[in-house]
Amino acid sequence: MKTVTSLSGKVETVTVRRTESADALEISGLISPSTVAVFGRVNVLNLLERANFAITLSNSRNEVLAHAAFLDHPSVHLVDQGSWEPWFHEHFRTDKCTPLNSLFMHLFVAQPAFAIGSAKEIVRTVFNAITYLHYIFLVTPSMDMLEPVLTKIFEPIEVIRAPERQCAAFVCHRQPHVPILHVRRARVEDHDDLTAILAERSGALSDRYGPYFLTELIEAQDEDHQAAVCENEGMPVGFMSVSADINLKLLDECFELGPFDGLRRCTPPGPHEPTGVSAERLFLQEPNPQNHPNREAQTNATKAHVSEVYQDAPNAFCIQLFFVDRKYEMRSVDFLPHVFGCFPDHDFCIITVPKTAPELPLLQAFLRVAPRGNSVLPHELYVCHRSGLLRTFQVRVALSSDRPAIETLLETLTLHESILGDLDMFYQARRDPDGTPLQAFLAHTQGQVVGIIIIRNEEDLEYIQSHYDVENFIYFSYHRREEHGRLCHFVLNPIFQCYARHFLKEALRLGQKSCLYYPIYTCSQSPEDAAFPGSSPAVVLSCMVPVRPRRQIFYPLEELSANAPSRQITTERMPYALYHFNRKLTMEPKITINSRIVVVGASDTGISFLEALCFCSHLQFNNLTLISTHGYPGCYTDDNMEFLATSYSSRDHAQISLRSWVNVVEGKMVGLDRVSKHVRVSAGQKVPYDQLVLCTGQQYQVPCPTAAADISQPAPSSQLSSQPRQRYTGPIPSNLFTPNDPTDCQRAYRWLLANFVEQEDNAVVYGNTIDTYTCVDALLRLGVSGSRIHLVQLPANSPVSCFNDPAVEEAVAEVVTEKGITIHRNGQLAQINDGQDPQPITLLSFTTDSDPLRLKCAVFMNFSWKAVDYDAFRVINDAGLVYDSGLVIDTAFHTNDPSIWAAGPLTKFARRHHAGKWTHANFSSKEVGAQLAAALLPFFDPTLEPLASPTEDQDRLVPIYTKAKIQGGRLPAGYSYLHASKATICTPLATQMLSDKHGREMVTGTAGAGSYFRLFVNQYGVVESITCLSLKPIPVSNYLYLYGKHELLLNRLCDRFNEGLIQDFYRYFEEPWCLAIFHDRFADFEEEVRQIMESTKVQGEEGLLSIPDLVQRIADEKLWFSGDPMMYLKNVFEKTDGFSMLKRSLLNYLKYNRYHLTMYAHAGFL
Repeated sequence: MKTVTSLSGKVETVTVRRTESADALEISGLISPSTVAVFGRVNVLNLLERANFAITLSNSRNEVLAHAAFLDHPSVHLVDQGSWEPWFHEHFRTDKCTPLNSLFMHLFVAQPAFAIGSAKEIVRTVFNAITYLHYIFLVTPSMDMLEPVLTKIFEPIEVIRAPERQCAAFVCHRQPHVPILHVRRARVEDHDDLTAILAERSGALSDRYGPYFLTELIEAQDEDHQAAVCENEGMPVGFMSVSADINLKLLDECFELGPFDGLRRCTPPGPHEPTGVSAERLFLQEPNPQNHPNREAQTNATKAHVSEVYQDAPNAFCIQLFFVDRKYEMRSVDFLPHVFGCFPDHDFCIITVPKTAPELPLLQAFLRVAPRGNSVLPHELYVCHRSGLLRTFQVRVALSSDRPAIETLLETLTLHESILGDLDMFYQARRDPDGTPLQAFLAHTQGQVVGIIIIRNEEDLEYIQSHYDVENFIYFSYHRREEHGRLCHFVLNPIFQCYARHFLKEALRLGQKSCLYYPIYTCSQSPEDAAFPGSSPAVVLSCMVPVRPRRQIFYPLEELSANAPSRQITTERMPYALYHFNRKLTMEPKITINSRIVVVGASDTGISFLEALCFCSHLQFNNLTLISTHGYPGCYTDDNMEFLATSYSSRDHAQISLRSWVNVVEGKMVGLDRVSKHVRVSAGQKVPYDQLVLCTGQQYQVPCPTAAADISQPAPSSQLSSQPRQRYTGPIPSNLFTPNDPTDCQRAYRWLLANFVEQEDNAVVYGNTIDTYTCVDALLRLGVSGSRIHLVQLPANSPVSCFNDPAVEEAVAEVVTEKGITIHRNGQLAQINDGQDPQPITLLSFTTDSDPLRLKCAVFMNFSWKAVDYDAFRVINDAGLVYDSGLVIDTAFHTNDPSIWAAGPLTKFARRHHAGKWTHANFSSKEVGAQLAAALLPFFDPTLEPLASPTEDQDRLVPIYTKAKIQGGRLPAGYSYLHASKATICTPLATQMLSDKHGREMVTGTAGAGSYFRLFVNQYGVVESITCLSLKPIPVSNYLYLYGKHELLLNRLCDRFNEGLIQDFYRYFEEPWCLAIFHDRFADFEEEVRQIMESTKVQGEEGLLSIPDLVQRIADEKLWFSGDPMMYLKNVFEKTDGFSMLKRSLLNYLKYNRYHLTMYAHAGFL
């Protein structure tokens, strides 16, 4: 918190923050005629969309006290933004300003009483936040003197030659506000001043090394050990100890040092060559976007370059100890020129920091080095090259004469031919073969090319806007079409990667762009399938923000005809993950989180958890690891591979592209050491963690034959269902498949094609779940005759079937029989091959409640029962975690180890909750995963308040999640099935119907005809359950939006159904009126309506009442009136201002989403 003082002496506590779009109205209210005279007429929202840096001061009441916006160029009314630098030098004496060290103020407003204090605080904040900024310029068309508040900060610049357009220029220098700190050699007499700072930052060091260890460090200075202090007004405010004594062998074992020549001097610099700048060997291989940024491969040339001749010539020194007063920590980089001067023969400065430590501002000048896969060192390594301190980094348009230098720059990259091909197209026609404009920019310093960017105009804006939530970051209406670009290639020498954001910022300015997009194609798509195969290095992805895909409306195109959205929106495209960059992000670095977060299990819960972390746009998690038996969930290359009904589709995985940020370790968890905090994987690898998340879920288990002595005798079904399940420990037959993930499905698919489909033997599908029917359908689509398929269903151990709807069960059983498939009920596996060698399976024997069942078998598809994997249970139990028929957790996902979290069907609530039947398995796995992320994020995100500890009573309450529990899939004979319902304990449908508070069900069509649609509405009129069984594809995304909606919102659904006006729900929900309800932003509109209703006041007998208060008084019978309550409320509301606000909100909702909702008439359309 900061304070500013008014002219009258009033002190106000203020928060200095980035400006948000919601501040625009208050900022506009602060604009005065004198503001217009200096800055011209300003559209605040438009300015905020284009500002590189915008700061707002707000008080404790969240009122805007002051605001300033800064851009990287003067007003476009005076000079083109791409050529301001020569114009500025030509007309004003500004020899030292460059695009790197300069910003231009485009607006300053403040409440008059706090203007002076606010202006000074804003300037201090800007200089503090941008370490390489030295000048803030103000270029105004007014020739009059500035406002008094601005004259206290800015001084006029000497005019060399008057510009054609009248203007005056002023400058604010860094030195009076946030000066560069003076750094000198440390002296023993600095000890007392430094000790106070050290005690504040880390008192543990003195406790560990003694009270005089700083003195010892300072006195021990020699050629290889140096110490420096930084001063402010003669007082030491920071300390740094550096040493050339480094264990390079250990660092090379733990980190990928190949791109940096092992931090050894491999090639002596020439007498006129800037040290290290020309070393193109420093490049990482340009990574494939499918891979994790921490796992960049090195080229063979780079690996082989570390010459043994120079093995004894280290080229780096390290920072041993560093601390600085909090007020000056943003100037930490001032140490670096001094310490590099202490070691003139070394090119690299390195520092290691604990993975759990918050990021230091000093590290903004460093490059993080990727750790090796087998590294267990609990530190991160950062490297800074002395050439990275050069302030001569410049960006310009690429020229044809630059091609040889660019070719040299790219020669070690795998995609150099693709980049050079696009560069040649730029040189030849400035366009690609499709006629889309291309732009190429290069970065250079001291005459050498160190980076290149190639951009093309983005032509798929309609698709991007409609399919990705880009409007979380920009307002499309404030950006012209030609201002959107697609990033094709980005290459930058690693030693200059601290300038990556500046490089992108300059490309936007020179290219007249305001936004960049970068698509990442994953799954089975090869780079050749992508529109632009040039992949982006990890550094540029860390500058950009991931954009969430939007849930799409399924349009009845034939019904809508000419009123349907454009084909650019409705045409299916190859799915991809999208990254975005805009001007507002150019000076907004992310918060780096280096803590090692390890997730065990690629379940829906685990994937949802990782998705929530990766889509935190202001955070960058560098050490996310997923341990999974088969690696990251695969993508089906053929629909016939789908033997399972899963929540995350191949398209979902492609659009979130977690593999870009998550390091995947393939294998099973076989050990857990809670003391040393590492997980042991089946391949022998140790995976260290700081936070461990267990989401292994439950898997189908290999069935263990009961080995009944006499299977010829029938057994009662009650006895069959009560038999204990045993773990199978024998060898797994080659033709026994237990699919649990896409990898299992692909393996089964390939085996079936090679060994079964063309044969005439039988397939046995074993189980009661919906996956058994999905598997049967997959076999039929492979061309297997129904007469060759036997479906053996286990004795029911639950009164609820997988469908829990008699109509659906009957229809599915009937169609299965019609396909010639034989259904065997109440079958318990008794023997394989009559108890002989099970390899391969040729005969299966089942105990039933009637005659024994013996089936010849060429392939056995098993979906018998799910349980926690035995290896996972053993590891959990051996580690001392509490397990009670499930891993015991509290309501905040904690186990009995504070560093270990758990969620999903693996878990169980502690017995103190008295909720034995309520587990995470009852809820939506995606929602549980997202809530787990919400519980973990406050430990890492400084913008979030720590979660308050629940009271004793609250801690006994089991959290109830709100989203629908969904299951569905493709069933035999082309049936599509969907069931979405409120999370509840499994109860037979017939029992639910007997409840006094049951509500009502509405059904259209019949299951047998493939037109079954069942809606259940509770006693409050809210949709709680949706069941669809259709021979046509089900628009799942549409129907899921019905859940939780009131029937009145659905066009008085109950009344229309009662009156016989609805004969087919499928047709009813294809009508144009309901498409606005299916829109992904309808929930935001509902929230806006709710706020309008709560803020609208009506006059009551006891004063003003809000609409909810009025409704409550009617419900409590405290307000008497004649007539229908609904009509009374309607008449009252229509007389208020809220009614017009509501209509305006509705029209705005339709207007802002008109590219999706073209079937609605808009204002001014008729």
